Amino acid sequence: MEKLDKETRQQYRRKVTEEFPPRIKIGNINFIKKIPMRYGENPGYPAAFYQEQNASGPNMSTLEVIQQGSKGLSYINVADMDLGQRLVKKLSSIYKEKKVCVLIKHEMPSGVALGENPEQVFLKAWKCDPLSNFGSVDVFSYTVTEELAKVIIEKGRVVEVVYAPDFTPKALEVLSTRKLLRIVKMGASIHEESVDNNIEFKRVAGGLLIQKRFDSRITNPDKIHGVSQRKASPEEIEAAIFNWNVACFTRSNAVVIGKKDKVHGIGSGQRSRIDAAEDAIKFSKRGYGPENCVLASDAFIPFPDVVELAAENKIKAIIFPLGSINDHIIIEKADELGISMIATKSPDQVDSERCFLHR
Repeated sequence: MEKLDKETRQQYRRKVTEEFPPRIKIGNINFIKKIPMRYGENPGYPAAFYQEQNASGPNMSTLEVIQQGSKGLSYINVADMDLGQRLVKKLSSIYKEKKVCVLIKHEMPSGVALGENPEQVFLKAWKCDPLSNFGSVDVFSYTVTEELAKVIIEKGRVVEVVYAPDFTPKALEVLSTRKLLRIVKMGASIHEESVDNNIEFKRVAGGLLIQKRFDSRITNPDKIHGVSQRKASPEEIEAAIFNWNVACFTRSNAVVIGKKDKVHGIGSGQRSRIDAAEDAIKFSKRGYGPENCVLASDAFIPFPDVVELAAENKIKAIIFPLGSINDHIIIEKADELGISMIATKSPDQVDSERCFLHR
């Protein structure tokens, strides 16, 4: 029985031999094998990470593995690091004076926060949803210090990867006491330009989907427009911009609720928008709760149910794209309930921005 238990504990650490070529070319883009993985999304299937040949700056091409842990960097770890770094970079471009911490689980944000104090920013992000953040990939816009490292490895907190622009020597000493932890350094400051081909690929059976990478234009109050009787306060507008940009990195259907410095709840990957909203509110109750939040919806709201749910939970404003044939009904319901409705377009634009993500 003891031997069986040991084998069971080891089963997901067994490396699969991969025989992928050292280089792959898609169109005119060259990719060079950088890291062989122990397996892919599931055990028994080989995998590897390839970097784009001429890519540079803060992206996956320049990552440096400082400690690979006893299991090594995994396929899913790299995907999580990529999403987290993109979100950290986007928020850092909007909030240039703030520190940003993003926690990722299964290619979805599970905690996001801004602030000044390194340890407090991390703790704010962690407390968004402590249950979901168990086993997260934690991405920082700033150097990990000894004090922050001690908080990261506190008893009861399980982190898969710490990914940051830099680490102090003392921080590395502290983090290295966790033998399973992967420690990865960004190849450049998050404020530098990230250079690659800017093209996204998705493999389908018998083909390949290609698109230009999305980048939200909703970065300041001039890019949005109040469409309800009750106008959003300056603080609600700040929260709307912040939570909209988190929604841009959340699997659709996505609903994100929060305030101007932290996410409170995330509903992602649901078939119905009301299900996504219910999840965001439910998960928020593990941490900060939904009261006085702003709700961001990645696409239009087809029925009043989301607005009614928001009002029941004391949410004050909603940022969303116009585009439903029921827009007027939705806005009328918000007016009845005293909720501010913010469209993702400036007053002189016809089309609202939406931010679908299907990773």
